[in-house]
Amino acid sequence: MEKLNVLYEDNQIIVVLKPQNIPTQSDVSGSEDMLSLVKKYVKEKYQKEGEAFIGLVHRLDRPTGGVMVFARNSKSAKRLTEQFKNHTTEKIYYAVTTKVVREKSKTLVNYLEKNEKENIVKVVPMLSSGAKKAELTYRELENNGQMSLLEVKILTGRSHQIRVQLSTLGYPLYGDGKYGKNKDVATKNLGLWAGKLSFIHPTTKEKMVFMACPDTEKEPWKNFRMEKYFAR
Repeated sequence: MEKLNVLYEDNQIIVVLKPQNIPTQSDVSGSEDMLSLVKKYVKEKYQKEGEAFIGLVHRLDRPTGGVMVFARNSKSAKRLTEQFKNHTTEKIYYAVTTKVVREKSKTLVNYLEKNEKENIVKVVPMLSSGAKKAELTYRELENNGQMSLLEVKILTGRSHQIRVQLSTLGYPLYGDGKYGKNKDVATKNLGLWAGKLSFIHPTTKEKMVFMACPDTEKEPWKNFRMEKYFAR
């Protein structure tokens, strides 16, 4: 990662673009992570002594790229965390499925259980121990006869939620070697992108809306008219 892509910053928050295949925070892989990168950026730009405070208020899975917001102090971190916890933020994802969906819009409700050791999530019965409700809505924006481009809104924030729920429905995402049926199609360009994030600024109370389009020269995004969905 050559340079942190900052979409917006003030003394309360910093909004950045997370590339695909970078973890949100440090993990056992030891790979470069977003939280550390943001801390380094703030420390160097503002010449802070010691480690800069950056509050992690939400996460994106490692293969998923897109818009993220971090807090620059504990008060803002608390207020933003409450918004994500109470689902008063709006998160819109763009997903590309390996088949054309039959139902052009749908609400999915499942119960998910995560195996932390294997880092895999599965759909389980509602009363299973550790089961957590996962809900999302999707609508098809377009298809090319082989794949569908979906706009997805998640109403809960569960690990691997979109990938698992769509795969369970019979529509695994492009390049998903973990939840796709064909393990050989795994790619570094998973067809999942956090394209829009809106929330209330923790101090000004202004509604903040940020959008970022994925790289339209890369698969699978180049198969669709992506710029159309990010025009203001």
